[in-house]
Amino acid sequence: MPTESTSGNFRYRTSFGHCPSRTAGTLTLKLVKTFEHTNSLRELKKDIVNENLVEKHFISEYSVKYDPIQKLLSLNFDCPIPLMRVQIYKENSTDSYEALLVDSGKLVDPTYEELLRGEQKIINPLPFLALPVGEMDEKIQKQITTLFKGIRKELKNKISEVIIGANRELTIILSSDRTPTSVFMGSDVWEEKILKLQKIVAFMEEKGKTPAIINLTNAKKVVVKFSDKF
Repeated sequence: MPTESTSGNFRYRTSFGHCPSRTAGTLTLKLVKTFEHTNSLRELKKDIVNENLVEKHFISEYSVKYDPIQKLLSLNFDCPIPLMRVQIYKENSTDSYEALLVDSGKLVDPTYEELLRGEQKIINPLPFLALPVGEMDEKIQKQITTLFKGIRKELKNKISEVIIGANRELTIILSSDRTPTSVFMGSDVWEEKILKLQKIVAFMEEKGKTPAIINLTNAKKVVVKFSDKF
């Protein structure tokens, strides 16, 4: 929700979108201070680029405008939505580090999740993305991002782990009432299979059952298996 304040001889209006107020607020104060000293929108925009402020404050989109008649500086920010945690292995090394895959398809520092949780802008646990050494690249990031942005919230909240195998075969682990379901998706037509998976999970919930395995490797043949307790 936009807020408005006054600084010196001008007013400024801000909108933080999905951003943590802590980082967006810090960025706002810095930009307002620059504008106070320079009274120049051009210098303000130069600061954003030269000091890499967009990346430092997790900004995905922004607009900066000034209305000289109303003496109003408008600062609008938005930030990405985290999709999952990722374990990244360094090239030719067993060393790794964690990152967040966000809805823009980019990887960002995991402290971004901590900031959002601190303001309760994320409540549910994020799924974990596991890949073999060296498998993370822009292509797979884009595939996974596109796939999971389109998943219904009801199913998305059940996903605890996403695994990309050595042959780029996708496996999804669902968790419902602490009961896991392994979903084998194969290496192709993931979007089509996700639609089928959503229908299967909804149907099983109506029946009060939780499968142990859902095999969607062959898009034309769905195999559902239950554990012995069923």
